[in-house]
Amino acid sequence: MAEQTPIVSLQGAGITFGSRPLWQDLNLDLRAGEFLAVLGPNGSGKSTFLKVLLGLQRLTAGTAKINGAPVRRGSARVGYIPQQHPLPADTPLRARDLVALGIDGHRWGLPFRSRRTRSTVESLLEQVGARPYADQPVGLLSGGEQQRLRTAQALAGDPSALLCDEPLASLDLHHQQAITELIRRQAVERDTSVVFVTHEINPVIEHVDRVLYFARGQHRIGTVDEVMRSSVLSELYDAPVDVIEHKGRLVVMAEHLEGHHGHLSAEARPQEGIIR
Repeated sequence: MAEQTPIVSLQGAGITFGSRPLWQDLNLDLRAGEFLAVLGPNGSGKSTFLKVLLGLQRLTAGTAKINGAPVRRGSARVGYIPQQHPLPADTPLRARDLVALGIDGHRWGLPFRSRRTRSTVESLLEQVGARPYADQPVGLLSGGEQQRLRTAQALAGDPSALLCDEPLASLDLHHQQAITELIRRQAVERDTSVVFVTHEINPVIEHVDRVLYFARGQHRIGTVDEVMRSSVLSELYDAPVDVIEHKGRLVVMAEHLEGHHGHLSAEARPQEGIIR
């Protein structure tokens, strides 16, 4: 049997701004159903990595493909969940309309929604727990409710690759768990490859197959146990880093990361960072 073509593939990929390499020599094959967490401090290239896969940023070197074809902007096979940003209160859309845009948002003119489209939208509203406010104006909903709808919208086209840009930021624990479980279910049941950019690995750690960690123009790829280790992060930062497991959570402690390391939480004590 022929080996399955990876859903997401980068070979010799790199991004350079001026004389500064953001990251380089990245080789990654992401298979159907695989969940990849992307970590690193602010400015390390996590968002740029997503832009490459969305066709919004050209590589300086190497190639990037999705489903065996070069990445392109607006691919129907790619779903995208952005960071949580409140929609204006006067946004002229109902909740169900926002989800439906994931199916027919690329079409011109007034949408005529088939029975199949309406059924898909209803199913997604049910999956994300949004049926109670399906007909409410999206601008009047809470941030967590809006993010549930963005997740449903991203899944509406049944994408083969789902790109998530810190979708849990600013959400409470209940909404974090609901959205994470929905994304993982999509990966398992639909063979969707998930690229999940996050500052905090602990909310998704039980779902993660591999980690891609960017720092100082370098990167490491492997399982959580292979990457989230003191020796690996110390090498990546070229400075001492301690990774400790405490009550099922990973705690990263490093004096040099204080003040500029992107995934330090607000609860971190001076010179101590916690990845939740």
